[in-house]
Amino acid sequence: MAIQPIRLFGDPVLVTPATEVVDFDKELRQLVSDLTETMQAAPGAGLAAPQIGVPLRVFVWDIDDELGHLINPSLDLSDEIQDGDEGCLSFPNLSYNTPRAFRAVAKGFNMHGDPVTVEGTELLARCLQHETDHLNGVLFIDRMTAEERKTAMKEIRESEWFGLATENGAKPTFKVSPHTTFGLGL
Repeated sequence: MAIQPIRLFGDPVLVTPATEVVDFDKELRQLVSDLTETMQAAPGAGLAAPQIGVPLRVFVWDIDDELGHLINPSLDLSDEIQDGDEGCLSFPNLSYNTPRAFRAVAKGFNMHGDPVTVEGTELLARCLQHETDHLNGVLFIDRMTAEERKTAMKEIRESEWFGLATENGAKPTFKVSPHTTFGLGL
C-alpha cells in the first residue's frame, strides 16, 4: 500500500470522465488499497481514483467507521433533498453548502468483480454522489448557483494551494452535471 499525492482543483484529470474498469485484477486491488490508505491519511470521507491521477471508475469511502469501495457505479437518487456543507480533498480546507439527494442507491462491483449494491442516506448518500460525480468529471462546485460559485472561486483563488494546481498552465473548468442539480447550478 502507498499513499498517493492528491490532485488539486485545476488539474485536468479532475474534469475528465473516467474510464470503466474491465480488468478485476491485482492492479485494481492495489488501486483500491492505495485509495483507501490515501483517503485515511488525508483524512477524508471519500476518494475517487481520478483524484490520485488514475482515470478509472473506482472510489472508496470511510463513513461512520465503515470502509467501502465501488467500481463502475451507477446511482438511483431520491427526490428528497438535503442541504449541507461539503468539502473535497482536491479543494483543501474549503467547504460549501451543496444540495444533494437525501438517499442514494449505488450499484456497481467490488474489487473482485462481484455485483454490489450500497444504499445510504445523509452523509453516505452525499459521499456516494460526490465520488460518482468525480468519476464523471464533475466537481462539487459545479453544483452551485452562479453567485455561489463566484464567491467560492474567489476563496479558491486566494487559497495557499491554488497556485500549485495552476502552476503548469492548467486552468479551472466547469462542466454541466449529468445528474439533476435540483434547479441549482448549470
